[in-house]
Amino acid sequence: MIDLEPKGLEIKNFTIKYRKMTDILEFFGGLSYFGIFLALIGINASPILMPPSWIILTSFYLLDPTLNIILLSVVGATGATLGRFVLKKISGLFRKFVGAEQKSNLDIIGDYLNRKKFGYLIASFLFGATPLPSNVLFITYGLMRAKNFGIYVGFWFGRVLSYVIMIYFGNAVLKPFLEIFQDRLTGILLVDAVGIIAIIFFASVNWALLITQRKLKFVKPKLWRF
Repeated sequence: MIDLEPKGLEIKNFTIKYRKMTDILEFFGGLSYFGIFLALIGINASPILMPPSWIILTSFYLLDPTLNIILLSVVGATGATLGRFVLKKISGLFRKFVGAEQKSNLDIIGDYLNRKKFGYLIASFLFGATPLPSNVLFITYGLMRAKNFGIYVGFWFGRVLSYVIMIYFGNAVLKPFLEIFQDRLTGILLVDAVGIIAIIFFASVNWALLITQRKLKFVKPKLWRF
């Protein structure tokens, strides 16, 4: 005899999660573009455990196809950029826990990008316009205490471009709406773990040697000091 109870529980749990997520989307969507703007700030201000913002933004459009794609992308990109600004500021508070060697390496790559006229702008644009995890970039910027307006300009333009594309092709890119909000915790955790590893890797590269002699070498991977 086949036990259908586990499957029934799975369907029930999914239904509850779907309704909760739908309720959240409908709440912010009910505030029109301002609500979407607030939602994107919150999603991008969080360092971990958040789905990609283009999925959320595209979901808003699928809920209300009367939204203007260009305006929605601009609003979303502005909220995302402001959220990443908050994330960068929060991340900067943790610099005091970073080891001396890692601080030196972060300062070196920061100085290198500052010497390049469009260094920060190009780096931020690439992360904004592609599926690369931008939370990693802005956490690193925070640890570097990077101060360059190009950080936000590049990211904003990159996000507008990527959002327009993803929203326009939303029906083809996204799975059916009921599948968008299935239990994605494991996938999100894996992405976040990769992001943390990427930050540690980035901070452990001997950037002075790489920039001056084009040789890849690592310093002791001790990121935090207590």
